[in-house]
Amino acid sequence: MHSPKIEPEIVFKLKKPIGAEDGDPAAILAAVDWLALGFEIVDCVFPDWKFTPPDFVAAFGLHAALIVGEPQLVQPEMIPKLVEQLPIFRVRLLKDQQLVGEGSGRNSLRSPALCLGELASAISRQPDAEPLAAGELVSSGTLTDAHPIAPGETWTDIVGDLGLPALTLRL
Repeated sequence: MHSPKIEPEIVFKLKKPIGAEDGDPAAILAAVDWLALGFEIVDCVFPDWKFTPPDFVAAFGLHAALIVGEPQLVQPEMIPKLVEQLPIFRVRLLKDQQLVGEGSGRNSLRSPALCLGELASAISRQPDAEPLAAGELVSSGTLTDAHPIAPGETWTDIVGDLGLPALTLRL
């Protein structure tokens, strides 16, 4: 990798397709099999992470890896609470046990569930694109600022109010 960074995210596994019209968080979550805390590792070949949209496309985006924590099944009775909690839960990102970032579900298009619905909608507007399907994993987008990573570091992501266990990554 050239200049890797870490981003805490919510990861969803779909159990059925999400319709383009499903802008309702409860309808979106009804299509989710499970959710988990995750880390996306992003990387950039351009110095100082300075690039234009064509550069981004030419580099095939920034995604380098996805680390997925322990999944939590989404049961129908949980959906109302998840709709309420996903926009407001808090996340703390620690590097070697020191706090380096804080964020919330709002940082992901107001809610990770809404972010998932927006992705499904955006895909539906592409004439030749396949819709999101059962079995796919989708990450929500970063919940905090991205932070540079290096070998030997230990990163921990802690969330409140979602019942997801902390996720730790040792590099």
